[in-house]
Amino acid sequence: MTDRAVYVGILIVAAVLVSMLYIAFGQLTVKRLRKNPKTKDALGLEYVSGWDIINVAQALALPRNWSKKLEERSRYFMHAKASLLLENTNKFDRLLGSVFYWLLIITGLSSALLVLLNSIGIFRQ
Repeated sequence: MTDRAVYVGILIVAAVLVSMLYIAFGQLTVKRLRKNPKTKDALGLEYVSGWDIINVAQALALPRNWSKKLEERSRYFMHAKASLLLENTNKFDRLLGSVFYWLLIITGLSSALLVLLNSIGIFRQ
């Protein structure tokens, strides 16, 4: 088994785990936030269906000082309002959102890096 096959296998397992966390986070946390009248308009801009799940996970995963800087920008309407979401979620929701968001980012960036390394010939046979 080559190194490339091992890396692809790890990324496939991570992608399956990300998809399970996406569904779990959407059903356990974001569904409740959508039903809450205080938070249903604070989930950020939804480019495509389900994008608000990623917006909420990002708001719960990023450090609070980064979220405050985002709130000061004029394009903040695109992001979820972290301060309001932190008031309306518990520790489990925050942990689940953080794990989901960072695993999504790491898996996506690692996949792109693997494609780049393969295209420049790092994995020769």
